[in-house]
Amino acid sequence: MTTDTILDVRHLDVYYGKSHAVRDVSLSIERGEIHGVIGPNGAGKTTMLNAIAGHVDYDGTIEYDGAGLAGRDARAIVNDGLIYCTEDRDLFPFFSVHENLLMGAQFREDRDAVREDLEMVYDLFPRLDERREQEAETMSGGEQQMLAIGRALMSDPDLLMLDEPTLGLAPIIIEDISEAIERLNADGLTILLAEQNSTFALRHAERLALLETGTVELSGSAAEFRDDEYIRDAYVGVH
Repeated sequence: MTTDTILDVRHLDVYYGKSHAVRDVSLSIERGEIHGVIGPNGAGKTTMLNAIAGHVDYDGTIEYDGAGLAGRDARAIVNDGLIYCTEDRDLFPFFSVHENLLMGAQFREDRDAVREDLEMVYDLFPRLDERREQEAETMSGGEQQMLAIGRALMSDPDLLMLDEPTLGLAPIIIEDISEAIERLNADGLTILLAEQNSTFALRHAERLALLETGTVELSGSAAEFRDDEYIRDAYVGVH
Protein backbone atom coordinates (compact mmCIF):
# COMPACT_ATOMS: atom_id res chain seq x y z
CA MET A 1 0.00 0.00 0.00
CA THR A 2 1.38 3.41 -0.98
CA THR A 3 1.80 5.92 1.85
CA ASP A 4 3.45 9.31 2.18
CA THR A 5 6.54 7.52 3.49
CA ILE A 6 8.45 6.07 0.55
CA LEU A 7 11.37 4.64 2.55
CA ASP A 8 11.32 3.48 6.18
CA VAL A 9 14.51 2.21 7.81
CA ARG A 10 14.20 0.83 11.35
CA HIS A 11 16.92 -0.44 13.67
CA LEU A 12 19.42 -1.06 10.87
CA ASP A 13 22.64 -2.85 11.81
CA VAL A 14 25.42 -3.75 9.38
CA TYR A 15 28.57 -5.70 10.23
CA TYR A 16 31.78 -6.13 8.25
CA GLY A 17 33.21 -9.16 10.00
CA LYS A 18 33.53 -8.08 13.63
CA SER A 19 33.26 -4.39 12.76
CA HIS A 20 29.86 -2.88 13.62
CA ALA A 21 29.66 -0.35 10.76
CA VAL A 22 26.05 0.81 11.20
CA ARG A 23 24.38 0.74 14.61
CA ASP A 24 20.62 0.81 15.17
CA VAL A 25 19.97 3.42 12.46
CA SER A 26 16.39 4.50 11.86
CA LEU A 27 15.11 7.12 9.43
CA SER A 28 12.15 7.70 7.14
CA ILE A 29 11.96 9.46 3.80
CA GLU A 30 8.77 11.19 2.76
CA ARG A 31 7.64 11.07 -0.85
CA GLY A 32 8.76 14.16 -2.76
CA GLU A 33 11.34 15.43 -0.26
CA ILE A 34 15.09 15.79 -0.28
CA HIS A 35 16.42 14.10 2.86
CA GLY A 36 20.04 14.67 3.81
CA VAL A 37 22.38 12.37 5.71
CA ILE A 38 25.55 14.15 6.76
CA GLY A 39 28.63 13.00 8.61
CA PRO A 40 32.38 12.60 8.26
CA ASN A 41 34.19 10.09 6.10
CA GLY A 42 33.80 6.62 7.63
CA ALA A 43 30.61 7.50 9.51
CA GLY A 44 28.61 4.73 7.81
CA LYS A 45 26.71 6.71 5.18
CA THR A 46 27.80 4.54 2.25
CA THR A 47 27.24 1.34 4.23
CA MET A 48 23.70 2.44 5.01
CA LEU A 49 22.99 3.18 1.35
CA ASN A 50 24.51 -0.16 0.30
CA ALA A 51 22.15 -1.94 2.70
CA ILE A 52 19.12 -0.09 1.35
CA ALA A 53 20.17 -0.90 -2.23
CA GLY A 54 20.52 -4.61 -1.47
CA HIS A 55 24.31 -4.73 -1.81
CA VAL A 56 25.16 -5.90 1.73
CA ASP A 57 23.50 -8.05 4.37
CA TYR A 58 21.89 -6.31 7.33
CA ASP A 59 19.80 -6.77 10.43
CA GLY A 60 16.70 -4.65 10.96
CA THR A 61 13.85 -3.57 8.69
CA ILE A 62 13.91 -1.64 5.42
CA GLU A 63 10.58 -0.93 3.73
CA TYR A 64 10.30 0.76 0.35
CA ASP A 65 6.90 1.98 -0.82
CA GLY A 66 5.26 -0.08 1.92
CA ALA A 67 6.98 -3.39 1.11
CA GLY A 68 9.92 -4.99 2.90
CA LEU A 69 13.19 -5.29 1.01
CA ALA A 70 14.61 -8.23 3.01
CA GLY A 71 15.70 -11.02 0.68
CA ARG A 72 15.26 -8.98 -2.49
CA ASP A 73 18.20 -8.71 -4.85
CA ALA A 74 19.62 -5.44 -6.11
CA ARG A 75 18.15 -5.76 -9.61
CA ALA A 76 14.61 -6.24 -8.26
CA ILE A 77 15.02 -3.17 -6.09
CA VAL A 78 16.17 -1.16 -9.12
CA ASN A 79 13.18 -2.37 -11.13
CA ASP A 80 10.91 -1.01 -8.40
CA GLY A 81 12.39 2.47 -8.83
CA LEU A 82 14.87 2.69 -5.97
CA ILE A 83 18.06 3.80 -7.71
CA TYR A 84 21.50 4.22 -6.16
CA CYS A 85 24.13 6.55 -7.65
CA THR A 86 27.29 5.44 -5.87
CA GLU A 87 30.26 7.50 -4.78
CA ASP A 88 32.44 5.46 -7.18
CA ARG A 89 30.14 6.36 -10.12
CA ASP A 90 30.59 2.87 -11.66
CA LEU A 91 30.74 4.11 -15.24
CA PHE A 92 31.77 2.00 -18.21
CA PRO A 93 35.06 3.78 -18.97
CA PHE A 94 35.39 2.84 -22.65
CA PHE A 95 31.71 3.47 -23.46
CA SER A 96 30.59 6.84 -24.79
CA VAL A 97 28.37 9.18 -22.82
CA HIS A 98 25.39 8.05 -24.88
CA GLU A 99 26.18 4.37 -24.40
CA ASN A 100 26.58 4.82 -20.65
CA LEU A 101 23.19 6.51 -20.46
CA LEU A 102 21.56 3.71 -22.44
CA MET A 103 23.03 1.18 -20.01
CA GLY A 104 20.96 2.82 -17.31
CA ALA A 105 17.82 1.97 -19.27
CA GLN A 106 18.75 -1.55 -20.33
CA PHE A 107 15.88 -3.21 -18.43
CA ARG A 108 13.17 -0.74 -19.47
CA GLU A 109 10.70 -1.86 -22.12
CA ASP A 110 9.07 1.46 -23.05
CA ARG A 111 11.55 2.76 -25.61
CA ASP A 112 9.58 5.96 -26.21
CA ALA A 113 9.95 6.79 -22.53
CA VAL A 114 13.66 5.99 -22.74
CA ARG A 115 14.09 8.45 -25.62
CA GLU A 116 12.23 11.12 -23.66
CA ASP A 117 14.44 10.55 -20.63
CA LEU A 118 17.57 10.75 -22.76
CA GLU A 119 16.57 14.20 -23.91
CA MET A 120 15.66 15.12 -20.33
CA VAL A 121 19.16 14.17 -19.15
CA TYR A 122 20.82 16.08 -21.99
CA ASP A 123 18.69 19.11 -21.16
CA LEU A 124 19.55 18.78 -17.46
CA PHE A 125 23.29 18.48 -18.19
CA PRO A 126 24.17 20.32 -21.43
CA ARG A 127 27.82 19.29 -21.02
CA LEU A 128 26.75 15.69 -21.62
CA ASP A 129 24.84 16.71 -24.72
CA GLU A 130 28.02 18.30 -26.09
CA ARG A 131 29.98 15.10 -25.40
CA ARG A 132 27.56 12.38 -26.51
CA GLU A 133 30.25 10.41 -28.34
CA GLN A 134 33.10 11.00 -25.87
CA GLU A 135 34.39 8.04 -23.86
CA ALA A 136 33.64 8.30 -20.15
CA GLU A 137 37.24 7.75 -19.05
CA THR A 138 38.40 10.87 -20.94
CA MET A 139 35.99 13.19 -19.14
CA SER A 140 36.70 15.36 -16.11
CA GLY A 141 35.61 14.25 -12.66
CA GLY A 142 32.72 16.69 -12.68
CA GLU A 143 31.52 15.53 -16.08
CA GLN A 144 31.74 11.91 -14.92
CA GLN A 145 29.62 12.79 -11.89
CA MET A 146 26.99 14.34 -14.16
CA LEU A 147 27.08 11.20 -16.30
CA ALA A 148 26.67 8.97 -13.25
CA ILE A 149 23.61 10.93 -12.14
CA GLY A 150 22.27 10.94 -15.69
CA ARG A 151 22.66 7.19 -16.00
CA ALA A 152 20.85 6.72 -12.67
CA LEU A 153 18.00 8.88 -13.99
CA MET A 154 17.75 6.64 -17.06
CA SER A 155 16.61 3.85 -14.71
CA ASP A 156 13.44 5.89 -14.05
CA PRO A 157 13.77 6.36 -10.27
CA ASP A 158 11.01 7.13 -7.82
CA LEU A 159 13.66 7.46 -5.11
CA LEU A 160 17.20 8.47 -6.07
CA MET A 161 20.00 7.89 -3.55
CA LEU A 162 23.05 10.08 -4.18
CA ASP A 163 26.28 9.23 -2.35
CA GLU A 164 28.73 12.14 -2.08
CA PRO A 165 27.76 13.78 -5.40
CA THR A 166 29.97 16.84 -4.75
CA LEU A 167 33.10 15.05 -3.50
CA GLY A 168 36.25 16.55 -5.02
CA LEU A 169 34.42 18.74 -7.51
CA ALA A 170 35.07 22.35 -8.49
CA PRO A 171 32.56 24.96 -7.27
CA ILE A 172 31.22 25.62 -10.79
CA ILE A 173 30.40 21.91 -11.22
CA ILE A 174 28.84 21.74 -7.75
CA GLU A 175 26.57 24.59 -8.80
CA ASP A 176 25.49 22.69 -11.92
CA ILE A 177 24.69 19.61 -9.83
CA SER A 178 22.90 21.77 -7.29
CA GLU A 179 20.62 23.20 -9.97
CA ALA A 180 19.97 19.72 -11.36
CA ILE A 181 18.96 18.39 -7.93
CA GLU A 182 16.54 21.27 -7.44
CA ARG A 183 14.99 20.74 -10.88
CA LEU A 184 14.58 17.03 -10.33
CA ASN A 185 12.98 17.51 -6.94
CA ALA A 186 10.67 20.23 -8.30
CA ASP A 187 9.50 17.64 -10.83
CA GLY A 188 8.56 15.30 -7.97
CA LEU A 189 11.63 13.10 -7.55
CA THR A 190 12.40 11.98 -4.00
CA ILE A 191 16.12 12.23 -3.17
CA LEU A 192 18.19 10.74 -0.34
CA LEU A 193 21.39 12.79 -0.28
CA ALA A 194 24.42 11.48 1.64
CA GLU A 195 27.12 14.14 1.94
CA GLN A 196 30.24 15.10 3.85
CA ASN A 197 29.60 18.58 2.47
CA SER A 198 27.08 19.62 5.10
CA THR A 199 26.71 23.10 3.65
CA PHE A 200 25.53 21.60 0.36
CA ALA A 201 23.16 19.19 2.12
CA LEU A 202 21.69 21.97 4.27
CA ARG A 203 21.14 24.04 1.15
CA HIS A 204 18.84 21.41 -0.36
CA ALA A 205 17.44 19.06 2.27
CA GLU A 206 14.20 19.64 4.13
CA ARG A 207 15.16 17.18 6.86
CA LEU A 208 18.49 15.68 7.83
CA ALA A 209 20.19 13.07 9.95
CA LEU A 210 23.70 13.31 11.36
CA LEU A 211 25.55 10.00 11.21
CA GLU A 212 28.69 9.58 13.31
CA THR A 213 30.53 6.30 13.97
CA GLY A 214 27.61 4.40 12.48
CA THR A 215 24.95 5.95 14.71
CA VAL A 216 22.34 8.65 14.13
CA GLU A 217 23.32 11.34 16.62
CA LEU A 218 20.82 13.99 15.54
CA SER A 219 17.82 14.24 13.22
CA GLY A 220 15.45 17.04 12.43
CA SER A 221 14.55 19.83 10.05
CA ALA A 222 17.11 21.88 8.15
CA ALA A 223 16.25 24.85 10.36
CA GLU A 224 16.96 22.82 13.50
CA PHE A 225 20.31 21.75 12.07
CA ARG A 226 21.27 25.32 11.23
CA ASP A 227 20.39 26.42 14.77
CA ASP A 228 22.27 23.58 16.46
CA GLU A 229 25.53 24.81 18.01
CA TYR A 230 27.35 21.49 17.54
CA ILE A 231 26.40 21.31 13.85
CA ARG A 232 27.53 24.88 13.29
CA ASP A 233 30.84 24.36 15.06
CA ALA A 234 31.69 20.90 13.70
CA TYR A 235 30.25 20.94 10.18
CA VAL A 236 28.86 24.18 8.77
CA GLY A 237 31.35 26.40 6.98
CA VAL A 238 34.07 23.75 6.82
CA HIS A 239 33.59 23.02 3.11
